Amino acid sequence: MLEHQDHGDLAFLIGRCANGDRGAFRRLYELRSAHLYAIALRIVRHPGLAEDAVHDAFIQIFKNAGSFDPSRGNPEAWMISVTRYRALDIVRRQGREITGVELPDETDQSPDPLRHAESRVLERCLELLEIDKRRMVVLAFVDGYSHSELSDLFKMPLGTVKSWIRRSLTTIRRCLDA
Repeated sequence: MLEHQDHGDLAFLIGRCANGDRGAFRRLYELRSAHLYAIALRIVRHPGLAEDAVHDAFIQIFKNAGSFDPSRGNPEAWMISVTRYRALDIVRRQGREITGVELPDETDQSPDPLRHAESRVLERCLELLEIDKRRMVVLAFVDGYSHSELSDLFKMPLGTVKSWIRRSLTTIRRCLDA
């Protein structure tokens, strides 16, 4: 999560990308590519595939920058969702299991103190959820499981999975806004 000012900077850069500004696109890549790579790597579990996902995501971000509306959502979340979908597409094409790859224990050797504090806030908000709901949210949004995969894994109806996730996200949003 970023501070409000940082969201404004990202929104500005995305707006410049919508006008074809390659310098803004380069800056956007410099600012967010490492974070988006870490997200893609968690999903695809292979460095080369994660690079492909981020590459595809940035192409889509540049092409669709004009459709981003900062009044409807924050730019960081939009960029993460584009990256997640690109990574999930790769997983679906490659198959769920990619073995023989060790994930690094740490992706950032010099963590930003603000980002660390924000992750503690998110962890605190996640702890408000019942353990099964927390596990479901993490599997969906960190590990990239689809609703139907979660339905199979938890042995519950698809509608229940969707409700749990929707309600859990509402709880997390309220906690983060507090």
